[in-house]
Amino acid sequence: MTSSDSSRRTVGAWSMLGAPAAAAALAGIGADWVLLDAQHGLYDDRSILDTVARLAAMRTGHPTLVRVPANDAAWIGRALDAGADGVVVPMIRDAADAAKAAAAVRYAPDGTRSWGPMSAYWGGAGEDAATANGRVTCNVMIETPGALAEVESIAATPGVDMLFVGPFDLSIALGTTHAELLADTSPESPLRRIVAAARAAGIRSGAYGGTLEAAAALYGHGFDDVAVVVDTAVLTAAGADSVERARNL
Repeated sequence: MTSSDSSRRTVGAWSMLGAPAAAAALAGIGADWVLLDAQHGLYDDRSILDTVARLAAMRTGHPTLVRVPANDAAWIGRALDAGADGVVVPMIRDAADAAKAAAAVRYAPDGTRSWGPMSAYWGGAGEDAATANGRVTCNVMIETPGALAEVESIAATPGVDMLFVGPFDLSIALGTTHAELLADTSPESPLRRIVAAARAAGIRSGAYGGTLEAAAALYGHGFDDVAVVVDTAVLTAAGADSVERARNL
């Protein structure tokens, strides 16, 4: 899920809890990448800084991404300054929004990101602007009818590395259900159109799954990178199962 990835399929882990320990546990289960959710999860600026530093110290070799709350250069810059390998930017409406996000992700001459890496604060080695530009990724979310209508131009926006789908928001916005969106395998279905746009532009496609069943459907549509494991779901599902088993001992 980085700029140098091949076309292989990846399995992601999604962290909502805003806790470095929770994200570190996810980083140790073998997932290909970990995402920290600052839009709908409990991550704030402080916990992103602490968590990204902890994951970097683990040296897993896998990317750490941050879903920022909005298409905002300050949030994007802070996440990348902390050492994140990329951002997932929500509520992209059109190619202009995508270009704004892409510019915020990279330093000049490729973008407008302000210089201020924080790695030196915890003893890490710095990197120059060109190296940083090649490492980080800009992943934009397609989750509205407007974005779907403009998906080909969004995918072709210079600096965009992935189209990332929020299937719950997209299904609500399209007036359908999450299950119906995933089940629509027609050639012109919304999910197939998004995957096709990404492939035509030579970039990756990703999506939030959250369950094995949803992940299977998303991989079936052709998505490259799917978040399968979510810390909140793992905690509650495993805990509930253990409690039930204990009652039958």
